[in-house]
Amino acid sequence: MAVAVVVGTQWGDEGKGKVVDLYASQADLVIRFCGGANAGHTIVSEGKKFKLHHLPSGILYSSKINIIGNGTVIDPKKLLDEIAGIKLAGYTPNLQISPRAHIVMPYHFALDGAEEAKKGGLAAGTTKRGIGPCYSDKAARFGIRMGELLDTEYFKQKLHIMHALKASAIEKAYGMELEKGEQQIFEEYSQYAAQLAPYVADTTLTISSALSSKKKILLEGAQATMLDIDHGMYPFGTSSNTTAGGACTGSGIGPTAINEVVGVVKCYTSRVGAGPLPTELFDKTGDAIREKGGEYGTTTGRPRRIGWLDLATLRYAALVNGLTGLAFTRLDTLSGVPKVKVCTHYELGGKKLSMPPASYKDIEKCKPVYKEFAGWADLGEEGWKSASKKGYAALPAQARVYLEFVSKEVGVPTYFIGVGPDREDAIVLKDVFRTK
Repeated sequence: MAVAVVVGTQWGDEGKGKVVDLYASQADLVIRFCGGANAGHTIVSEGKKFKLHHLPSGILYSSKINIIGNGTVIDPKKLLDEIAGIKLAGYTPNLQISPRAHIVMPYHFALDGAEEAKKGGLAAGTTKRGIGPCYSDKAARFGIRMGELLDTEYFKQKLHIMHALKASAIEKAYGMELEKGEQQIFEEYSQYAAQLAPYVADTTLTISSALSSKKKILLEGAQATMLDIDHGMYPFGTSSNTTAGGACTGSGIGPTAINEVVGVVKCYTSRVGAGPLPTELFDKTGDAIREKGGEYGTTTGRPRRIGWLDLATLRYAALVNGLTGLAFTRLDTLSGVPKVKVCTHYELGGKKLSMPPASYKDIEKCKPVYKEFAGWADLGEEGWKSASKKGYAALPAQARVYLEFVSKEVGVPTYFIGVGPDREDAIVLKDVFRTK
């Protein structure tokens, strides 16, 4: 049995989809354990680009079982659109959806936008996809789960209560009117239920059977460590547990079953949304990296904020996730920059901090301390492809110095190095599914 978890170590958009897609070639099950349509993973396969939000990144492998776990929240319309897109591209989705996953309803979208507008300086910069309000209902124990959506009579009864509550809250608290009426929502979501019903299965049993049969299981996180509801930069994060612990609660796999936890590290920092970003660049270097890397949100299209790699954040991610390996991405994007910097630690009030403080107000006051490295040449598309085939020694010497410094500082070995957009553009130093 081999169970591996892949998590983001920064603020999201690290390239987890590429890492998961490559590892999925060896897995039997690929499980998405948190988040919803606010997440965006881009996969390039055979020259085709796929932008996934709900679907696990192993969905292009029809021989693999792909599971949307109980820890997720599902926008059924978006999910159906994704499934249709995959089919149109010639793929057959081998998909199971947990009946315990929660459903994003129209009133969640309305509340998301209204609440963000009222938060002022505490606004998290959400994608307005209804994720936070849906998780709020889940925690308050009156959310609507996938299994309940499929039970027509129960769904109708529950929607009747919830629609009245939410419409009243939206009107009284925000002075707005819920656009869709109860009957309209019922009919629309009943149609979604009928289309999704063939994919719904008790995924707990599927996973348990796979564990008993010693199958290879890959758990895929959404967003990243610094967006985690408990361990991230609160309140400028998401509403779910995006760290490795969330893989257990969001899938139904016990922690003792997990063998590897791989942290995906973009070779620089990026993020979408509000909140302090200590290493953020506001100059031509940041702009150049953004344009070369196409750093615009998969879900929103918003330009991402760019900064140097932050080891304070990365050490913290290694600690709270229990990382066993690092998967670097975008090494090629950072090429061509004459001087590359890495934030080794913060300074706050005359003290040296190796990890971020808990309060975002303190993080705002932190001053990053940098170590400078010589940059490395851009090998070009064919050059990077050649390096990926030849292996680690074929990388530019300066790039290897950079990677080895980061790995040593964090105390976690390197498993994977991405040097291009395609799934083949990678150097794999350790096979996560080889237990011996």
